[in-house]
Amino acid sequence: MSTEERESRWLQRLVGEWTYEMDAAAGPDHPAAKLTGSERVRSLGTWVVCEGEGDMPDGGTSSSIMSLGYDPAKGRFTGTFIASMMTHLWVYEGELDAGGTTLTLDTEGPGFEDETTMVKYRDVIRLEDDDHRVMTSAWLAADGSWREFMTSRYRRVR
Repeated sequence: MSTEERESRWLQRLVGEWTYEMDAAAGPDHPAAKLTGSERVRSLGTWVVCEGEGDMPDGGTSSSIMSLGYDPAKGRFTGTFIASMMTHLWVYEGELDAGGTTLTLDTEGPGFEDETTMVKYRDVIRLEDDDHRVMTSAWLAADGSWREFMTSRYRRVR
């Protein structure tokens, strides 16, 4: 199997209807809020599009769209993320681990400590099995350490 086929098969494992439970902190000194939501992942040719809707800490609802694909010219995964509660377009680039279970996506965005400064972020999607996955998000602090601020646990509905 070629690398491109392996990566495309990995993405297709995401297709379906999911629910999630999330622990998310609004910043480094904020306690994590427990939130719930749902996500519909559909195939768009060689891409997948993940459309989510979920609770916000203030009682409102958020909507988000993530696109993920594999770029054979770069030899890397690429994608984007947008959400109703933010104005930044997140652009991903990443790779699948050797075991074929974990996709690590790197991006840049406004910092928690200073929103006018761009910092590095990392989203990691780990497939536990065909019906469960976990996504963690972390930012690179000034001291060089990765600081996790969000964990989402997904369960396939269908």
